[in-house]
Amino acid sequence: MGWTQRHDRARVSTFLALLTAIMALAFSALFVRWAEAPGVVFSFYRMAIPVVFLAWPFWRRVRKASRLPGRTVWVTVLSGALFAGELSMWATGVMLRGAVNPTLLANTAPLWVGLGAVAFFREKLRTQFWVGLFLAMAGAAVILGLDSLREIQVGLGSLLGLLAAVFYGGYFLLTQRARQDFDSLICLWISAASSTVCLFIISLAFQLPLTGYPLFSYLWFLAGGLITQVIGFLALNYALGKIPASLVSPSLLVQPAVTALLAAWLLGEVLNALQILGGAAVLLGVVIVHLSRSRGGSGETRDAMRRVETSA
Repeated sequence: MGWTQRHDRARVSTFLALLTAIMALAFSALFVRWAEAPGVVFSFYRMAIPVVFLAWPFWRRVRKASRLPGRTVWVTVLSGALFAGELSMWATGVMLRGAVNPTLLANTAPLWVGLGAVAFFREKLRTQFWVGLFLAMAGAAVILGLDSLREIQVGLGSLLGLLAAVFYGGYFLLTQRARQDFDSLICLWISAASSTVCLFIISLAFQLPLTGYPLFSYLWFLAGGLITQVIGFLALNYALGKIPASLVSPSLLVQPAVTALLAAWLLGEVLNALQILGGAAVLLGVVIVHLSRSRGGSGETRDAMRRVETSA
């Protein structure tokens, strides 16, 4: 009975962490819109603020640890670099092609996570998982305003959106691996520091000024750093330490639905019947994905991850 109660509490805490991450990440698009600054610049501050804000807690946590495995440190650094690439590619894609195509293609990240989980972690994903995943992705496409398949046109902006999805998928898989050795705070700080350096270099390369913005922009930068990154990604990293990335990533497809609801509430944007139907499809798809893994359990996934680590 004791083990069952602990297991149930762990499931509840993981669910609450996922819900917290979804809500915090849903505000990100609104913060970017309100900041009225280039996406790469917003992303830089979004990552730099947690590095400063969490520096002292991170240092205390590191001092208590006997050692930090060097290999896992580099895995976490790489995950941060991939996340910086995802943010900059998506933002640049939006500038070149508009918001719909890059955002739609960026939301294919769960597909790449699923394929990576099969290839690298040897996870056995049932047909039910793929059905739920594609249903959730289709619902997200409807919410984002895809009128027809003809909307997807080959171009640099769309290509950057697709590459952003691949990078985001890599971030999830590497963070899942890093969470075997690091807690949420250490994982977040190292990853954020790596992303900050990369985004600083990208800003210099594209000659994007990091200063000179009005006060309200910096306030939204602060909101992005504290709410989206500190709260959202601490919760996300916690979840990645409890359940596989192949479950966490599809769950985040609920984010566009929450963003649409927030936009309707805060910005007065009207939701049409098709978007409501898309939101229902996302929720149903995510439920199907979780039900497909309810019997397999995360223990099998963790064992497979250890086998990959041993054989590497």
